[in-house]
Amino acid sequence: MEKRKRKKLPVILAVIAALLAVSCLAVFVLRACGGAAQPTVTFNKAQRGPGPAKITAYPDAAFAVISDIHLYDASLGTEGAAFEEVLYSDRKLLRDSADLLDYAIDEIIASGVRFVLISGDLTKDGELACHTLAAEKFGKLTDNGINVYVVPGNHDVNNPDAESYSGDTASHVDSISADDFARIYADFGYGGAIRRDDESLSYVAEPADGLWLLAIDSCRYRENQPGQKEIVGGRINQDTADWIASVLADAEKMDKAVVAMMHHGVAEHWTGQSKLHPDYLVEGYSDFGEFLASYGARAVFTGHYHALDITRADFGGGYIYDIETGSLITAPCPIRYVSLTGGDMVVRSDVIAGKLRPGTDFEPEAAAFVKATVMKEAAATLKKYFVSDKDAAVIAGAVGDAFAAHYSGDEDPAQRPPLDESALSLWGRIVLSTQKYVLDGMWADKYPADADVDLLLN
Repeated sequence: MEKRKRKKLPVILAVIAALLAVSCLAVFVLRACGGAAQPTVTFNKAQRGPGPAKITAYPDAAFAVISDIHLYDASLGTEGAAFEEVLYSDRKLLRDSADLLDYAIDEIIASGVRFVLISGDLTKDGELACHTLAAEKFGKLTDNGINVYVVPGNHDVNNPDAESYSGDTASHVDSISADDFARIYADFGYGGAIRRDDESLSYVAEPADGLWLLAIDSCRYRENQPGQKEIVGGRINQDTADWIASVLADAEKMDKAVVAMMHHGVAEHWTGQSKLHPDYLVEGYSDFGEFLASYGARAVFTGHYHALDITRADFGGGYIYDIETGSLITAPCPIRYVSLTGGDMVVRSDVIAGKLRPGTDFEPEAAAFVKATVMKEAAATLKKYFVSDKDAAVIAGAVGDAFAAHYSGDEDPAQRPPLDESALSLWGRIVLSTQKYVLDGMWADKYPADADVDLLLN
């Protein structure tokens, strides 16, 4: 009897240790994600009687949307170990960013649209040289009679990660201030704005008669500090929230239809996103989405997460579509084309990874690059929790497949590769069980369709 107890003791201790480790993992994830953050501001929703919000008729308009172009000026260095480390730490095709943007601009000019929305992350990391190059390239659109409207992303302003690269060395280079951003992009929204917020880089433009574009700055660049990583998350302060409310109230009084644009999302694009990646949703996202919807805003164009995805959030009579556009430099490299006709918003999407260099392997290599960089990040995270190399490779492969499917949009669960959990160790299965919601959530596409869809706004 005593020997049997002794044999059981190591097993029991191992199980207890595993459960404690999983508990620590859960606590770590919550702390890393900022916990269940509550909105720190009051969003003053429209006050009205029972029934849906008044919806102003949307005028006819045709426009394009691109996002997260992360333009990188090659003069800052594209060779050497320092640049390679940055390149393979993320899923951005930095070396190809200028070519992809040039191709997208030519496609947009040929499409016949009247204006373009760009929902943030215009540059790699806010380098002055990259902003200057972006403004130069956008000038080709305005020279062809196509107006351009931009907002900043978390990478664009006061970024301590602005760098150049030479051999093994990364060197800090000049980033830009919020005032610089408005000056550099004066021809792309700021100079022609009909209203500006004093507390942020938010503004209002009228790209078509009767249509107001509410361009919202949701970034926290004022909190960035030298020597620290940029702040990825988004937040609306009280003054800006009050300014937005005044804009929406005036739009209603003046019979102006409204579409919004911002970098951070206002609705979960997969069930569990707010748990794993809350920094990709604006703080208090559900309350903020309901706030916009209460004034009859029906669509907000977002970016940040690099996925081609559309989701609808409903608020008991009101609703809003979060139309996220994937990164131009993350495969499949999408452009959206949007037309407003008789109250319908028709969204069509084009992916250019397969068009940029016909006759080459650019498209499959770009897709493989995305999966490989996601897998690398996932495996590194798993190793922190003592997952074996074998188990980490299996789980990371499933994570790579899920992210690749989500980035491309219109996820099809029937295409989900099988994951043989029996091939994992006990500890591997325990860790997988804590993160299974990520795989399940990403493969379950939320309503409506992502790439090509007709949305009823009125």
